Amino acid sequence: MATVFDVAAYILDKQGDTTAMKLQKLCYYSHAWHLVWDERPLFSEPIEAWANGPVSPSLYAAHRGAFRVSSMPGWTQADPSKLSAGERATVDAVLEFYGAMSAHQLSELTHSEEPWAYARSGLPAGARSNKVITDDSMARYYDGLTRAATEA
Repeated sequence: MATVFDVAAYILDKQGDTTAMKLQKLCYYSHAWHLVWDERPLFSEPIEAWANGPVSPSLYAAHRGAFRVSSMPGWTQADPSKLSAGERATVDAVLEFYGAMSAHQLSELTHSEEPWAYARSGLPAGARSNKVITDDSMARYYDGLTRAATEA
């Protein structure tokens, strides 16, 4: 199984340098849509419902303090070639749909969606949280979007 670092490295290879927030959201959407399309996780690292949207704490630890992130030689654990053809197809589709959006737009979008909002239920806006956004909540919500689109 790929890691969040492998996915992040693949995204950076395809998109070039980007903001840390945008990289986090693109990893989140890649994972969420992979759950729907391939019915299995893209990576095993948890995603938490932070105040500015979904965040992989392990990825955050790797880029902490950086506003922009590029292919970092120090990411020895990142290997985009570990992604299978199907995993690359998922990330490519996510980049095609979400890639032109700004970090702020992606953050606002995640705030309007059920998985992040559900994980943060009961928390005041802006409150710190380490509540995990479950794979089940992502799969259910994004699969529902797919079903609604095909029925329309």
